[in-house]
Amino acid sequence: MSSTRIAPRISPELRAAIFHFTVFGSTGVASVYLGIWLTNHGISAEEIGIVNAAPLVAMLLVNQLVGRIADRMPDWRGVIVVLSLIAGLVPIGLFFVSGFWGILGIWILSVMPAFALVPVVDAATLRMTQRRGTDFSAVRAWGTVGFMVATLVSGPLIAWLGDGAFVPVFVAFALLRALLAFQLPQFRSGENRAVAKKGARHLREVLKPWFVMGLVGLSILYSTHSAMSAFAALLWTEQGISPGLIGPLTATMAAAEALMMFVWSRLKLKVSARHIIIFACLVAAVRWTAMAFSPPVWVLFGLQLLHSITFAMGYLGGIYFIANWTSDDIAAEAQGFSYVLQQAMSVVAILAMGWFVAAFGPMAWLFVAAYAVLGALCVVLSLKLQPPSSHPITSDQLTVADPAP
Repeated sequence: MSSTRIAPRISPELRAAIFHFTVFGSTGVASVYLGIWLTNHGISAEEIGIVNAAPLVAMLLVNQLVGRIADRMPDWRGVIVVLSLIAGLVPIGLFFVSGFWGILGIWILSVMPAFALVPVVDAATLRMTQRRGTDFSAVRAWGTVGFMVATLVSGPLIAWLGDGAFVPVFVAFALLRALLAFQLPQFRSGENRAVAKKGARHLREVLKPWFVMGLVGLSILYSTHSAMSAFAALLWTEQGISPGLIGPLTATMAAAEALMMFVWSRLKLKVSARHIIIFACLVAAVRWTAMAFSPPVWVLFGLQLLHSITFAMGYLGGIYFIANWTSDDIAAEAQGFSYVLQQAMSVVAILAMGWFVAAFGPMAWLFVAAYAVLGALCVVLSLKLQPPSSHPITSDQLTVADPAP
């Protein structure tokens, strides 16, 4: 059978899903074992906070520039490939460093490009599926599935092979992402320019107080999950939970997130995107409060299932909130601006969490819960400044959630 007959079977959505499967693989490995690995290398809780926060600080300096460059390229694919290569090759340096400063330097250069490609690939995939009339959330869900597989594999593997396996496993997932970036489709191929031009064409057109406050609330919600990724494994270990269970706990969270994304278009929620974000913030406050009391493992598994609301629903509400008000001309830049805010709030959350963990142990989760409530209040203010239109969320289409009046 000729390749010309085989090629059409590999749709752009499938190729994007294959790459999404690898996007968060190395993140999954780090969420399972980075805190423990750093502790075993003599890094203090405060320094662990710095290692986790430093790449986010670096992102504040480059993310807007990356998004602007990506939007001005003939296709977003080229920038995604370059960032994937950097994020795949630099982590090899972890084999050759030791001590706080050496680890910090390589970690920043490893994680920063991996983070920078996320808003670009999200924007590119969202716009491609909108143009083709397909389901973005189902494609994006494979990123969560990949994260889940990474945590399921890496947790028991590192527990079995020992501390020295962390870096090889992390590097392997980073290199896999780089390799599969080359099979990505041209996201703008055959683009419908009438659709592409809907919404603001310059970022300044949409950066109004109501819009920014909505993104600040979304970013605070996101940052609470960053704090969890940085410290959950460490706190659970100190609580007496076996390292072999940390992988399944993280994978349960990812499975709940993926399931929500797969069924998202079938929910037909009749509320605005910002109301979804508020709901996610309030559920997050309950989730983090419960974790402050060191619940048993079976309760932790139940709390991890709430990730389907606290992260997946919040993320999807946020990404459509942004996309409905912006055009393809600033697709990556607008998502990148939101990502910058997310990283800024994450820096606050992670650094503060490091201090609270050192001072109060698991009770530090109460700080994260209060932060989530603050996120909900910010989105409420956004709604007060600019109420949503009467259009409900009824599908994955860009024009149905919080559209411009």
